[in-house]
Amino acid sequence: MKDLIFPKSLKKGDQIAIISPAGAVEEQQLEKGLEMIRRKGFEPILGKHLFSKFSNGYPYAGTEKERISDLNWAFNNDDISAVWASRGGYGCQHLLKHIQLSKFKKNPKWYIGYSDNTVIQSFLLRNNFASIHGQTIKTSSFGVTGESYNLIFDILNGKKPSYTLEANPLNKKGAVEGQLIGGNLALIYALLGTTYSFNFKDKILFIEDIGENYYALDRMLMSLELAGVFRKIKGLIIGGMTYMGDEKDNKNYEESFDEFSYQLLADRLKKYDFPTLFGFPNGHIFDNKPLIIGANITLKIADQVQVKF
Repeated sequence: MKDLIFPKSLKKGDQIAIISPAGAVEEQQLEKGLEMIRRKGFEPILGKHLFSKFSNGYPYAGTEKERISDLNWAFNNDDISAVWASRGGYGCQHLLKHIQLSKFKKNPKWYIGYSDNTVIQSFLLRNNFASIHGQTIKTSSFGVTGESYNLIFDILNGKKPSYTLEANPLNKKGAVEGQLIGGNLALIYALLGTTYSFNFKDKILFIEDIGENYYALDRMLMSLELAGVFRKIKGLIIGGMTYMGDEKDNKNYEESFDEFSYQLLADRLKKYDFPTLFGFPNGHIFDNKPLIIGANITLKIADQVQVKF
């Protein structure tokens, strides 16, 4: 495998393209995020269709043609130094067959996002480029910490993260090194069997999700099981499981690390012996600390947990 390509660090005054590859977004929802980018010394450049709207069973940020136009513009514009998704939602899968990387390959850029953006990050990794699984410009109803954004800017400035966490009782202890892949579980599941899926062999997989019924979570886990994913990976990191289960009956509806989801995961994974970390602060959660998809990490799970890039 070729060496992974990390985009170059940004410098003050560099331009960051803001695009909406999936769900529609309102201007006021991005005001704080855009101002933050300016305060950090960078210039946000808005995609032509950033605030477009197209309803087709879902409120998309424009038609597929409009959304891929903005993505390819941002990826292949030499004046742009990074690309930051306004939000997730649904719609990034529409774009995969149409992504162009001709100029991007000569001038790689950091792509920042999570949730539905997982499919674009899988595409980039398939082409040997790292990306940032971190908070979008639009904050959700549960908000996001200032540190979550600051850590993204640290990566953009060339600093790799290192995290020390308290142990979760469901953890499987051990130490492992390897390439980090993954993101939103529903999208990892949706890409299985396609040419855009992650390559799971000897990787450390990260998963998180939001708003899934427990049977849907189990169905996704069973698909990964039947596809041999858990026989291929050598480590697993589990992030937020937010708003999971039956909304009417689930007492943990507001919990970021849903207890029943975690127990379901633990039960499904008990026959595997790879190191497993529960409760990593990344996902649809308030404390959404960024991860670098494609980077090699050291994962040490003991009485205290270390995740080092």
